[in-house]
Amino acid sequence: MRVRTWLTPYVFVSPFFLVFAAFGVYPLIFALQLSFTRWRGAGEATFVGLGNYSYLLSSPDFWASLGNSAVMWVLIVPIQVVAGLGAAVLLANAKLRLRGFFRVAFIAPFVTPLVAMAQVWIVVFDTDYGLVNYLLNLVGLPDVGWLTSTTWSKPTLALLVLWKTTGFAIIILLAGLQAVPGQVYEAASLDGASRWRQFWSLTVPLVRRSIAFLVVVQTLAVFQMFAEPFVVTQGGPYGSTETAGLYLFDHISASDLGTGAANSFLLVLLVFGLSLGAVRLLRPKDGTS
Repeated sequence: MRVRTWLTPYVFVSPFFLVFAAFGVYPLIFALQLSFTRWRGAGEATFVGLGNYSYLLSSPDFWASLGNSAVMWVLIVPIQVVAGLGAAVLLANAKLRLRGFFRVAFIAPFVTPLVAMAQVWIVVFDTDYGLVNYLLNLVGLPDVGWLTSTTWSKPTLALLVLWKTTGFAIIILLAGLQAVPGQVYEAASLDGASRWRQFWSLTVPLVRRSIAFLVVVQTLAVFQMFAEPFVVTQGGPYGSTETAGLYLFDHISASDLGTGAANSFLLVLLVFGLSLGAVRLLRPKDGTS
């Protein structure tokens, strides 16, 4: 009877661990083993040691894809944090009119299918017939190759990601703001603190954990970005929007599975380092978590 009582909770939780082992741990271990081999998806894998890693680390295309992702990060994450925090502060204000409408408006792009939004983006920013260039022509400005020039392709793609995912950022930051006690702001007001001083000295430090979480999640998303450049630009023009995620897909689609697995683990190490740095940077100065 004692043995049965002791085993009962483990029996109930065992399905989760079995599923996690089958679809989480085993694929991870298999991919790690695969990264040290040359395999095309059929036949016997050939062990190459660190050959795949050395190939990638010496490949200009690999570093170019990381550079493209880094530029996209700069264009997306800082703007999203600042804009998302500002919008969250406004939405948290109980006196704001049409607050419910704005909440729905901000989250609507996030729940809209990406392919549909990408098609709209392609039409709106078309060089010859797009709405944006039409409006530029109305004020006497020339056409701009938003998706066909290396100068504007990344900002245009980043604008799509901002439109698509900023609603998610607002939700995260709004949840952090709603956890802040109202008495804190009342005390600050009684001490004569201005709205800006309350925002900078109270709001930002108190939602620092939410900001750190958002930065980590969006860093993961940017360096894994695949669907947006694949649908909108196919990595062009001239590879200017070939992100790290799209470069990884190129190896998989070419059945170069060993190199693709090595690429994925290099991305894991890179994103882990960036996320750890972001968490340490946004950690409270007193060292508390």
